[in-house]
Amino acid sequence: MVDWDLAGRTARRLVKPGPPTSREEATAVVAELHRAAATAVAHVEELTGLRPVPGGPQPTVAVVDRPGWVDANTAGMSALLDPLAAGLQAATGKAPGALATAVGSRVTGVQAGGVLAFLCTRVLGQYEVFGSGGRLLLVAPNIVETERRLGVDPTDFRLWVCLHEATHQLQFTAVPWLRGHLEEQMTLFVESTDLDSDVLLDRLQEVLRSVVGALRGSEVDTDAPQGLMALVTHPEQRAVLDRITAVMSLVEGHAEYVMDNVGPDVVPSVRVLRKRFAQRRKGRSPLDRVLRRLLGLEQKMQQYADGRVFVAGVVDLVGMDGFNQVWASPENLPHRDELLEPARWVTRVLETRPAFPG
Repeated sequence: MVDWDLAGRTARRLVKPGPPTSREEATAVVAELHRAAATAVAHVEELTGLRPVPGGPQPTVAVVDRPGWVDANTAGMSALLDPLAAGLQAATGKAPGALATAVGSRVTGVQAGGVLAFLCTRVLGQYEVFGSGGRLLLVAPNIVETERRLGVDPTDFRLWVCLHEATHQLQFTAVPWLRGHLEEQMTLFVESTDLDSDVLLDRLQEVLRSVVGALRGSEVDTDAPQGLMALVTHPEQRAVLDRITAVMSLVEGHAEYVMDNVGPDVVPSVRVLRKRFAQRRKGRSPLDRVLRRLLGLEQKMQQYADGRVFVAGVVDLVGMDGFNQVWASPENLPHRDELLEPARWVTRVLETRPAFPG
């Protein structure tokens, strides 16, 4: 449904340049980010008690610029979404015609490129779950731009960002079933749709058009369904989306908990970083806030908050070892209604005390 090659070319053409830096400064930033990523791993393992599964895949670290992030994400989204689109066509027994495919995929490709161009200026880092898988990406120009804007210590901030991403890396290397569980939920989400591929393509284009329109300064209906929810029409899809939201809230909240609880011995200015970074997440302008809503990023911000409440609440009640039982099996993952009531999860899950090899 999306021409990802065209999306990547469009994003590269539209992407804004990063902050001005000399060649020497850029080289130093890349080197320090690699060191911070390596340092972060030991701190995350010590705090969480998690360890990578022996013999598992060895993750790598890539420090990239904005076009490099675009390339990684077009490849990752293609690897995830193209098989799902093919599965949808097989399930509904209806594939769009050749002309609709050619024209529709190019239209969505251009629109997706506009969205990627917006996102690639804001993402600081990410762990690639899909696509190539296993890579920890750090977007150097965005990290430098953000630390300058916030007026924080660069060394502390770079390690702080790496702690968050290294936590995601550890989640997926210590819990081998987690990636497969997410892929399974994505597949169920598509299989439960009652839309044929033509209608789904139209709705996807509506979402992308609204985002591109906002980028151009057009009026946006902020009361309309936002982000992924704009594509959800079936009750079974909403149930699957609730499960996906719960697990993403867990992994994001876990990373938030770690980056704030390593303590000032590791990141001396951690309290200042959190205070100033929280302001950044509110959006820097009305347009930025509208775009976040359209893209579903406001929901992601809520995932950070709800997930952190859950992780901190469970750790307070039963300690880190008790919390780590969440990784024992998919059945132990929190339900969405347990995120803000950690005691309910403790009552449901820890009665059986499943063994997690920590």
